[in-house]
Amino acid sequence: MRHIHLDEGLRLRFPGRSEDFDQGVEIGMIAVLMDQENLEFSRWISRANLGQVEAIAKQMGYRIIEDGGDEEWADVTFRHNSIKSKPNLRLVHSAG
Repeated sequence: MRHIHLDEGLRLRFPGRSEDFDQGVEIGMIAVLMDQENLEFSRWISRANLGQVEAIAKQMGYRIIEDGGDEEWADVTFRHNSIKSKPNLRLVHSAG
């Protein structure tokens, strides 16, 4: 049994449930946040789920940025593709 990260300082556990169940809940929560079209959010996710999370994120128009973690957990930021990483710069000519 492991903790599932919901939000900063808020975690859930499902005693008596399998690891598959925990992974499904974790994936479901992330999919809901992406479906709500949140432009950016961060979550701690199980490294065992990282591949599936990357695939879902890509399908739903997000990219993920891994911000650290440890052997078991990854701190991941989800950023919608509509957010540009770099500002769009353009040349402006002076009238004077």
